[in-house]
Parts: sequence; C-alpha cells; structure tokens
Amino acid sequence: MLGFAQLFASRLVKAAAILIAIVVMNFFLVHAAPGDPAMVMAGEAGAADEKFVAQLREQFGLDRPLYEQLGTYVGKIVQGDLGFSYRQQRPVWDILAERLPATLVLTLTAFLLALAAGVALGTLAAVAVGTWADSAITVLALLAYATPIYWIGLMLSLLFSIQLGWLPAFGYETIGAGYTGLAHVADVAVHLILPVITLALFYMASYARLTRASMLEVRGLDFVKTAKAKGLTQSRIVTRHVLRNAILPVITVAGIQAGQLVGGSILIETVFAWPGIGRLAFEAVLQRDYQVLLGIFLVTSIMVILFNILTDILYGLVDPRIQVSQ
Repeated sequence: MLGFAQLFASRLVKAAAILIAIVVMNFFLVHAAPGDPAMVMAGEAGAADEKFVAQLREQFGLDRPLYEQLGTYVGKIVQGDLGFSYRQQRPVWDILAERLPATLVLTLTAFLLALAAGVALGTLAAVAVGTWADSAITVLALLAYATPIYWIGLMLSLLFSIQLGWLPAFGYETIGAGYTGLAHVADVAVHLILPVITLALFYMASYARLTRASMLEVRGLDFVKTAKAKGLTQSRIVTRHVLRNAILPVITVAGIQAGQLVGGSILIETVFAWPGIGRLAFEAVLQRDYQVLLGIFLVTSIMVILFNILTDILYGLVDPRIQVSQ
C-alpha cells in the first residue's frame, strides 16, 4: 500500500507540472488564432463602431497586455475559476457542467464497446488464424480503421434513420416528449446507438488488430508451449496464459485513447447534433469564445492525465510482476 501511495503521489506531482505547462501553452495558442472576440460580439450586437468595440475590449480585459491576461487567467485557474464566457454571458463552469455529462455518456459507452468488441474480435482472429473468420475480421477492421468516421455516421444515419426509420437521426433525447425515469433512460439510450457505434468502430478496429498481433506473438513463447504440454484445455490456455499476457499493449493504447475520446468527439457530436463539449468547442471556435475554449482544453487535458495514471495502476493489477517506476 505504501508503494502504491508513493506512486500515486509521484504521478500527481508530475501531472500538476504538466497541467501548468498545458494551461500556458493553450492560452498562447488560442490567442494566436486570428479573430477578435470584441469584433464578433459587436457585430452580433449590430454596433461594430470603434468606440463600442473599445468598450467591449476594456470590459472583458482584452485591451491589456497578453502577459497580464495570462497572469489573471492562471490566477483564476488556481482558484478553480475557469472564467466568464463573452458570448453566452455565463460562467464557463456552468456551461461545461451542462455539456460534459452528454459527452461522458457518449465517449465512455463508445470506449467500453470498442474495447470489449475489439479484444473479442482480435482474440477470435488469433485463435482462428488463417481461416475465413480471421480474414473477415481483418478486412472488417481495416475498413473501419480506414473509413472517415463522419462518413460512417452520415451513412448510418441515412440508412437507419432516413430509409428504415428505426433510430433517431440526431439529438440527445426526444424534444418535447417529457420522459422521466426509465422512459427517459430508454429514450437517451436509443439516441445513443448511432453515435456510439460510429465513434466505437475506429477504436474497435485498432484494438482488434493490436490484440490479434499481440496474441500471435505471445502464443509462440515457451510458457505457452509448457501449458500445452501439461494438457490444459485450449480455452484455458487462451484466456489464462495467452490473452492475459497479450492484453498489456492493448491497455497501453486504450489508456492513451480513452482521454482523447473526449476531445475527439467533435465530428460525431456535430454530425449527430449531440449536445456535448465537442460540439461546444466547435461553436466556441466560430464565436471566438476564448474562455470556453480554454476551459474545454483544460478539462480534456485533465481527463487525459487521469486516464494515463489509471493505466499505470491497471498494469499492476493485470500483471503483478510489473513494477511501474515513479
């Protein structure tokens, strides 16, 4: 337990240093982008004269030197304040709190589906290597990996929503239905099907190919031959010996991609009009809403770091022989 606590504390210290660097870098990258939030707000207000624009810049601190804006922003971050949205006239925390649950539901469901299906298909392909099943899984994985996810989403929506009418084409829930309890959960689940499948296909293909390659490498090692010589059943050899040792590379890749899924859902949320932070980021870019963009970058960065720490912990649980260095 002491070693685990030291490892966790060490990871948190490193994560804090990384997070500070990310905050500073994101601030300069966002402010280096072309466009002026004051001009956008003035244009929407229908009064884009120089005096009004200057008032807006002064009101939101945009007329101050960049280093002063950075100091103010970092100071607020330390206090847990993500700032104020120029465009929506609301605290950034409130905006993210509304959008983040929808993104988490979408990405975590897609991640679990991709991981389970990818490992299962990769295991089947490795066990049946050289057969038609192996070829079919390999071709399916290559197609899913190579096809743009936005095109898959559009085609699935066209087929199952427009042509067949089986599933809703967009949205988080049925507008105006007023469902509550289990009926609301079922309604959200139905709306989840198409975006989850679309997002999961690409990652499922990665995990399937990686699992197959790793299992084929492991099954030729000496300890697997020893297990066969002892007369163990094929299923026990595959699950207890081959898969358990072959799963480590999959955990590594999955741990990296789990955090990236949150930030990588922009296309899916845009195609299916899913009200998450991916779509919010797209809207914030168009509106030059710097504070919202920085808040999204910070939240997604924290999630990536947390998933990386979780991956290190899972190493020790899957294979106790591994000692993760601090």
